[in-house]
Amino acid sequence: MSLQAVLQQRISSAQVLLQRAELLCQGVEGHQKLFGKLRAELRFLRRVEAGELQVKESHLHSTNLTHLTAIVESVESLEGVVALLHVFTYQDDASCRHTLVVDVVANGGHTWVKAVGRKAEALHNIWQGRGQYGDKSIIKQAEDFLQASHQQPVQYRHPHIVFAFYNGVSCPMADHLREMGVAVRGDIVAVNAVMEEEEEKEEEEEEEQAEDNDDKEESELTRVDRDTVVASLAFPAQVQVEECRCVNLDITTLITYVSALSHGRCHFAFREPVLTEQASQERRLQVLPQLDTFMQGKELYACAAAVADFQLILDTLGGPGEKERAQKLLTRLQLVDDRPSERTLSLTHSAKVNRRSLMIFGTGDSLRAVTMTANSRFVRAAANQGVRYSVFIHQPRALTEGKEWRATPL
Repeated sequence: MSLQAVLQQRISSAQVLLQRAELLCQGVEGHQKLFGKLRAELRFLRRVEAGELQVKESHLHSTNLTHLTAIVESVESLEGVVALLHVFTYQDDASCRHTLVVDVVANGGHTWVKAVGRKAEALHNIWQGRGQYGDKSIIKQAEDFLQASHQQPVQYRHPHIVFAFYNGVSCPMADHLREMGVAVRGDIVAVNAVMEEEEEKEEEEEEEQAEDNDDKEESELTRVDRDTVVASLAFPAQVQVEECRCVNLDITTLITYVSALSHGRCHFAFREPVLTEQASQERRLQVLPQLDTFMQGKELYACAAAVADFQLILDTLGGPGEKERAQKLLTRLQLVDDRPSERTLSLTHSAKVNRRSLMIFGTGDSLRAVTMTANSRFVRAAANQGVRYSVFIHQPRALTEGKEWRATPL
């Protein structure tokens, strides 16, 4: 195929990929980053077409388009995608900080996908020490993914790692990955032993290479046989993850649960603009069914700090109906002492990170519970300090029964 034909094929592929990507996961974190990478790839190809850049045919085959295609196809195959090209920070065994890019974060955060576009032959050669200097084997990359995932739990469970190979993976590499705990998707192809004369030719090169081949499983070098597909593994529709059964209620949730607004009394215009806005939100979308659905069948907890401040606010602002609902709610909860987790105590105090929030979220963390909250400001502030809590975030509702007398019915 001529250089011009290859170029036109790549341009056409980039255009189609852009159209596919535009329809996927709009609004999801990283969508614009993926879209930007695709546009940049198309601009590069257009410059080559216009004669502004002179490249070899091999350069056209080695563009990022293959990897970007693998990402788009991964997104199309998965459910619950929450982020694309997300950068996670983790520490190695020597406590040095590193970053890791996860191509697709799916299943509500429980699944990390690395989309691999390189051909099975190249991956296998790198693994066996026959790649170019600086090439990192897939096995080493898998070790990084596993180490990072163990430091980024989602609802107290480590994310499930999936390596999706869109140009195949050799059978021994796939076996090694699965033994490590990494799921493999794509065509798994056979390998053949290298002929003796080939081994002799490569012997000098191997001696010069300083690659670490500790992860090489076979005693002799092998080559990929792409014509022999051992297995073809597709993505499952959804990776089943056992849901966390412990729930910790923040003070904002306690208030929202008993609020008159949440119990049908939302057809008012209050003197306070924030209450009027909450009433309007409630008319558009009721919050109580969401809370009940999430809480159903789970162990419910509340810590001393949350209950004490809830009672104080209730005594000051609560109406008769709100107080009655509060007493019924508290009988459903297991009340526990404040016991913030160690990582919570490391947080620096600020306007958004106050002592009460540290006690509530920290106790939930110690209980290994999901904390229900409307306090998204604290959640973001803690995440900015490197502490990510398992949370269920909902819209807030204030206590309004005592203010209805001066509100305007709608």
